[in-house]
Amino acid sequence: MMPYFGLQIVHSRNGQISKICKTQITNKAKILMGIVTLPFLLAAIIFFPLPLLVISFRTYPNSQTPPCNKPDPKSLRSDRLTVVINGYSEHRIPLLQSIATAYSVAPQVAGVVILWCNPSTSSRTLSRLSQNVSAFVHRSPSSSLNSRFYPWEIINTRAVLICDDDIMPATTSVFFAFTVWKSDPDRIVGFFARSHAYDIASRSWIYTMERDKYSIVLTKLMILDIKYLEKYSCSEEYAAARQIVDKSNNCEDILMNFVVADEIGRGPLMVGAKGGGIRDHGDSRNEDVSGGVAEVGLSSRRREHRKRRGECIREFHRILGRMPLKYSYGKVVDDVGEQGLCVKAGKVVLCDQQQDFRTA
Repeated sequence: MMPYFGLQIVHSRNGQISKICKTQITNKAKILMGIVTLPFLLAAIIFFPLPLLVISFRTYPNSQTPPCNKPDPKSLRSDRLTVVINGYSEHRIPLLQSIATAYSVAPQVAGVVILWCNPSTSSRTLSRLSQNVSAFVHRSPSSSLNSRFYPWEIINTRAVLICDDDIMPATTSVFFAFTVWKSDPDRIVGFFARSHAYDIASRSWIYTMERDKYSIVLTKLMILDIKYLEKYSCSEEYAAARQIVDKSNNCEDILMNFVVADEIGRGPLMVGAKGGGIRDHGDSRNEDVSGGVAEVGLSSRRREHRKRRGECIREFHRILGRMPLKYSYGKVVDDVGEQGLCVKAGKVVLCDQQQDFRTA
């Protein structure tokens, strides 16, 4: 197999990302192996006007993925998180730029990585994507959904937020979710939850959605410890399961929930979004988005979506020889106001409605 050349683009507008750019240039210069020379890189840098745009190449001999990276826990920040946005559809680039910008200005975010998984996208298109966005744009070595959970060297925080390219964040909700995660960092924290269940009629595991419990947090938006990225991507125990993800082009989020639950023996944590919800532009029930934004992304979403995800659960169970998924109940909310009901003006309402107890 010919060596794979991965394109990485950094677009900088602030000192923090500029520092990342310089680090990347230094590291790449050490490993170019005669493919790209340092003068070439310097010429490329000089060619592009500020804000800084750096294009660098890395080669991965005989493989479509880089050697497994094991981050040093001592070098990771605990007070910030890194956002990794999965991108595939070129029609969503304007939306993706808006999402990346919203994350980049959040004070709790150390950096934003756009992981581009569409191999047919041109370098020129990725260059346009990087414009006006303080983000690290990384072309994935393949279209594999497993790439979403690779511990990329650019990640320098313990907390990693994984999200889709059609989920518009509310920074207040993200900050709340990060606060919840810091209180219990061994668990996955997120806003979108599903469940596994055992169907007695078919005598098999199925994928479903329950009203009172859940065992799976989706990659629409999840926060987790970087150690699980290493375990997911580097452990031979999950090699066969990762092949199932590649074969189905789906279920990477289910497998990650398997990995974490198997490690800690507990389920994930669902948090309630401030204001009632998180804007999901990719939901097929939207009535105000164009076909380009609502179109199918990298993960398959055909009418048998739930059935195929059930097949993934059964395959993961078969490969591991156990069912590690654990149920969680309820969700963490930011409002801890009184829940007592009183009669006011002839109506039953919350007793503390429109009352400020600090002045009562």
